[in-house]
Amino acid sequence: MPDMSASANLAMSHLVTLAEYDKDKVTPGVLGFIVFAVMALAVWGLMKSMNRHMNRVDFAEPGSRAVESENAGQPAADAAGKKKQG
Repeated sequence: MPDMSASANLAMSHLVTLAEYDKDKVTPGVLGFIVFAVMALAVWGLMKSMNRHMNRVDFAEPGSRAVESENAGQPAADAAGKKKQG
């Protein structure tokens, strides 16, 4: 039996040299990938939601051009007075 443990020890020492790694080298691993993927999906969802909300916004006020054209030749005080009365 001592012969088998010696051969197993020798085999394990060969495997360790094949799987040798640098302790100073840092890699993100699977957990880093999962965190990055979740963050990417969150950003994608937020951008999709923002795009939907921005498409719902109406930037032009109804009738704003008609009011501006009526008040174009009048002083600011007169224009303000007509807005309050009308």
